[in-house]
Amino acid sequence: QVQLVESGGGLVQAGESLRLSCAAPPRIFGVNAMAWYRQAPGKQRDLVARVTSGGSTNYADSVKGRFTISRDNAKNTVYLQMNSLKPEDTAVYYCNVLRIDGVNYWGQGTQVTVSS
Repeated sequence: QVQLVESGGGLVQAGESLRLSCAAPPRIFGVNAMAWYRQAPGKQRDLVARVTSGGSTNYADSVKGRFTISRDNAKNTVYLQMNSLKPEDTAVYYCNVLRIDGVNYWGQGTQVTVSS
């Protein structure tokens, strides 16, 4: 069973920053994209940011200019730097790894709560 290890969530005030980390086991073959999704209560899980093995990134419009995704290919680790956090960023954040054959892996989720 592949386990993605997430860390970095917590409770912050609006305007503050958090950094999420997600480490995937080195034995995962053929990692293509790594990404962060989030799910607020009563809402669907949405893409926040994605980075491909080649370094291309894309972001949800709501986080552009505030969040930065980065990736360490040697460590199979992906990071999400979240600045200028807003209460509407409150959600459970999930790490996702997509293999080149289409297999997806998910982390267990980490809670991010932003108070106003």
